[in-house]
Amino acid sequence: MPSTLIALSRHEVDIRKSRFLVLAAPVGTVQAAQDFLAAHHDPQATHNCWAWQIGDQYRFHDDGEPGGTAGRPILQAIQSQDCDRVAVLVIRWYGGIKLGTGGLARAYGGSAAECLRLADKQLLREESLVRCTCPYADMDRVQARLLAAGAQIDAAVFDAQGVVWDLRCAKADVPVMESLYMDQTRGQGSWTVLSALL
Repeated sequence: MPSTLIALSRHEVDIRKSRFLVLAAPVGTVQAAQDFLAAHHDPQATHNCWAWQIGDQYRFHDDGEPGGTAGRPILQAIQSQDCDRVAVLVIRWYGGIKLGTGGLARAYGGSAAECLRLADKQLLREESLVRCTCPYADMDRVQARLLAAGAQIDAAVFDAQGVVWDLRCAKADVPVMESLYMDQTRGQGSWTVLSALL
């Protein structure tokens, strides 16, 4: 099962007088990945090479290094460490000794892999997004039971009848959650699975 990082991780290494600084972070969306890369880009460095993967989506960039020697090895490091929802930026300051294409690929991929290996990680669970309604009279009790069972409330909208919640819960727990929910609302609420998420 893939994992993501718990927090920003950094790793620094000198390879034949070039300095490589690796920054890796958990990202949940493409925008979050772009924001992370923009925030940590160093215009004073020789190269800012990166890769990110979020589910089936991924991107990588060589930033002027020979094609295939930087971005792709960083992406391969993410995949070989079985990481997802992760962005990795490798910043290089050139030290005057050329590494060659093989040396560059090893430097970028190896430093990224080491950063990810050392980072604190957590397993990603397969989740479902559920929309349910609850009358005001039952709201506090039902919310407490759902949260205690492991659900997370992504959104709450209040109307004349009560609350409409968008819940996120482990996909495997959906049948148990629905049963708990129906018991707590005495069958008065509605429960709709909107989508499966990883």
